[in-house]
Amino acid sequence: MKTLVLGASLNPSRYAYLAIEKLTSHEIPTLAFGLKEGDLFGVHIENKLIPYTDIDTITLYLNPERQTKFYDYILSLKPRRVIFNPGTENPELMKLLEQNEISYEIACTLVLLSIGQY
Repeated sequence: MKTLVLGASLNPSRYAYLAIEKLTSHEIPTLAFGLKEGDLFGVHIENKLIPYTDIDTITLYLNPERQTKFYDYILSLKPRRVIFNPGTENPELMKLLEQNEISYEIACTLVLLSIGQY
């Protein structure tokens, strides 16, 4: 159930930071992409797009405007699902996901993990 955090941050006040912390504490294999490269809870945050081949879930921490340049990348990874965390909801991307038979959820990764529904 490998997860890619798209919009990762080294800032402890960001939800993406907390998501990496919680994913790793639940022993979910985690990868991350962010503007700044760095290491967090044993996860290396990449600042270059890596063509992964085995992503189960992409959890988004980018607002809809910032997502547009990642559409092709997200689709190329062929994840099983994409999680739109609060503030990331994007009807345009949702339509592209549907057209490519990729499921999505409008949910909070932190809540899903805390209630055992991830």
